[in-house]
Amino acid sequence: MKKWLFGILAVLMIAVLAACTEEDDASEEETEEDAAVAVETAEVREGDLVVDRSASGRTSPSQSAPVMLQAPGEVDTLEVSEGEQVEEDDVIAKIATQAGIQNIRAPRDGEVMNLAVQEGDMATAEEPLAIIADMNEMTVEFTVTAEVRDLLTEGDVLDAVIEGETYEAEVVTVRAMPDDTGLYPVEATIPNEDDRLVPGMIAELTIPETVAEGALIIPTQALVEEDGSTFVYLVEENSAVKTKITPVETQTEETAVEGEIEPGDQVVTTGQSNLSDEDTVEVVEGE
Repeated sequence: MKKWLFGILAVLMIAVLAACTEEDDASEEETEEDAAVAVETAEVREGDLVVDRSASGRTSPSQSAPVMLQAPGEVDTLEVSEGEQVEEDDVIAKIATQAGIQNIRAPRDGEVMNLAVQEGDMATAEEPLAIIADMNEMTVEFTVTAEVRDLLTEGDVLDAVIEGETYEAEVVTVRAMPDDTGLYPVEATIPNEDDRLVPGMIAELTIPETVAEGALIIPTQALVEEDGSTFVYLVEENSAVKTKITPVETQTEETAVEGEIEPGDQVVTTGQSNLSDEDTVEVVEGE
């Protein structure tokens, strides 16, 4: 009788253990099936792929005129100081010459620059007494290759960064002939409305170049290279869809591509190294 009871208990225990094992196995399978790979995505866009060329130059007054003497003499009186604003025909200095006192006048409106003498100095007729410069607008002169020159047209407005500030620079001259270095001189003007610009400042100009027009654009980091082919992963209904594409033009940040993708599609940009086709994914935001 006891053996019979023990037998029944043993059978029941084995059945219970088997059921628990099946439940654990099912639970593990369910967990594995439900596990989703965390990814970040970006939207495929349609447009032009533009890259930025750069050039640099130094600022100078857009217009200036030298103050010249008709005859040498001693500076009797200086009527202005360096950096002072004057108007055309204002007296700059009085010079004592053999013919008497000569009034030296400003040839134009502007700011007194490069004032070369003090009272009592001898001034010559060969060198300018000073320069009168228009500081309301600055000129930036720079040189470019023939390839970049073809991107520029008079009237173009470029971004120019000077000491961390961005200004609008209008191209006013694009030379047809190169200089002695084989580069093409270009001039642009920048309004100096706040008087923050002075001659000699370095200006970094940005020259945009369209390298692909009306293309499908994706982040370059979305590309996956495999066996000589290029793929991306699209996210469709929380699944990763491995999609073959052809890069047309690749830049550091963005790439123009062709393939079975459309504007508005979500392409995986982070986490694709952990993906296979048809994996379940969870889209998360980047840091």
